This record gives sequence, C-alpha cells and structure tokens, in this order.
Amino acid sequence: MRFLSRTFATVAAAALAVAALATVPAVAGTGMPSPWQMNLQGAATPVAEFIHWFHDWLNIIIAVVTLFVLGLLIYVVFRFNEKANPVPSKTTHNALLEVCWTVIPVLILVVIAIPSFRLLKLQLEIPQADLTLKVTGKQWYWSYEYAQENGSFGFDSLMLDEKQRAEAIASKKIAEAEAPRLLAVDNEAIVPVGKIVRVQVTGADVIHKFTVPSFGIKIDAIPGRLNETWFKAEREGIYYGQCSFICGQNHAYMPIAFRVVSQERYAAWLNEAKQKFANAEDAGSKFAAASK
Repeated sequence: MRFLSRTFATVAAAALAVAALATVPAVAGTGMPSPWQMNLQGAATPVAEFIHWFHDWLNIIIAVVTLFVLGLLIYVVFRFNEKANPVPSKTTHNALLEVCWTVIPVLILVVIAIPSFRLLKLQLEIPQADLTLKVTGKQWYWSYEYAQENGSFGFDSLMLDEKQRAEAIASKKIAEAEAPRLLAVDNEAIVPVGKIVRVQVTGADVIHKFTVPSFGIKIDAIPGRLNETWFKAEREGIYYGQCSFICGQNHAYMPIAFRVVSQERYAAWLNEAKQKFANAEDAGSKFAAASK
C-alpha cells in the first residue's frame, strides 16, 4: 500500500511538472537568456547559425540511433526470452552482422565529422576584419580597447548592481527589457551591424573565458597569450554573455555586453567615445604622475 502511495505521488508530481513546463515559453530569446528556456539562444551571426544547424543535425542522428537501439532491445526481450525461445542458438559468429556493426558506426562518424570540420574552419579562419577589438579579462570585469587609425582608446565594463541598474532604467539610459539583472553593464561595447569584428582576447590575472552565445564565440582569456576569434552580427540589438570559466570569488558577476548598431550610430558613438575615454585616460595618467 505504501509503495502504491509513493508511486501515485511520483506520477502526480511528474504530471504537475509537465503541466508547469507547458505553460512557460520553451524557446530561448536572442542576446540574453529567457526564463525556462530549453534551447540555444537565437543566432545573430553566421557562425552561431552553423552551430545551431549542427546541433539540430546531431540531435537527429542521436534520436535515430537511440530509437534503433531501443527497437533492438525490445525485439530481443520479446523474441529471445526463455518462454518464447526455450532452446537458445549456439551461433558464435556472423560475418555479415560483424561487418555491419563495424562499417555503419564508421559511416555515422564520417557524416558527423564533415560538418564538424567545416564549422572549425569557419571559426578558426578569421576573414579580413573591418574592426579589431582587444578584450582583457580581469578580476572581475572586462576591458575593451578599440584600435583606430587616428588614435586608440579603451574603457572598462563593469556589471551594474541593483541600485545602479534601477537608476539607469529610471533615467532612460537603457530600456528595462535590455537591462537584465546581473547582465547589464555601465559601458557596453559598441560595434556596427554587418561588419566583421576581430576580437583579440587575453587575461590580466587569471584565466577567464569570453563567451557570447548569440554570436557563437567562446574563447579562453589567458594571461600572457593573445587568442583571436571573430563575429559578424547581422541584426541590431543588445547581446549579452558572461565569463564561463570559474575565475574567482566574483566570477558570476562579470558579464559581457555588445550593442550592435547601424554604421551611422556607430560613427557618432565613435567620435563621442574617443573624447570621453581619452579624457578619462589622460586624467588617470596625470593622477599617476602626481602620485609619484
């Protein structure tokens, strides 16, 4: 009786969980996580689109293989149990069967390997870039440096705490829908839409990992080493990521924020940023000189 009660309770709990999941959105958003998401974030670059296609293709292969194995197990259970097959076969070798279970897995691996190598080539071969951006991971924030022909500049990007986030939303510096908790930052990295951006990544203290899911980029930020990746955002909007390598006490509080804008808005921001962050660097240099 107790067993039946526990079984009934387990089935009821599972039914409630399924019903709860059915009432929430299962499709992930683009640029930031969504509540109860059960899929990858929307793709905004060619690399991310290829990753999504490869992910779906692998799931199809996995499903087919799983169903095939399940079918074989069910067949064996019913066909070769003691009641249905009281006298077992004494067969020890079957050449055709052994060839099949050797060749078919090899063919499956070849089918998986070809698009896998194509994806690696797409990720690792960086095309001619329109913009180069250097990113340095620090404990626990990111620093961005823009290399420009008429002068470079850089800035730090730190997560907004709850008070700063509320003030930024209230002053309309950022829309509430674009400022998720624990992801919104004080200085976003601005890039133009439809342009190839080369990202050079390094670390200043410990190993970090620079990850932006909607861009399909995930690369180590290692002190003393410069790694490279790239992306080409095809849609305007705000795209968030995070450090995805445990790097210390505040690892969970160093988000990445890219805002993709039109070429006109990017040019206007560039002129403003050169003056704003150049002045900040000059002030820092003067303070350092005065303190010596």
